[in-house]
Amino acid sequence: MTSSTPNSPLTVFTGLICFILVVGGASGLLREWLGWIHFMGFVRYLTVDGYETYSYAAMVILGVAVGAAGDALARRHG
Repeated sequence: MTSSTPNSPLTVFTGLICFILVVGGASGLLREWLGWIHFMGFVRYLTVDGYETYSYAAMVILGVAVGAAGDALARRHG
């Protein structure tokens, strides 16, 4: 069942940031480990040279945290 109330702009923004961080971090990890997947390559500019694997893992963790915060915000105001 879907809700007829529109999402707040902050909820939409946190969902977008969550998606970019989780998918970008996961694709970066796959690129580091397998070397052939180049999806969402722009996130490589957010990594620290020499610590790419840790940076991509941190992006995934941060994306999950932002998504959880946005979900909590949506439930609180929805």
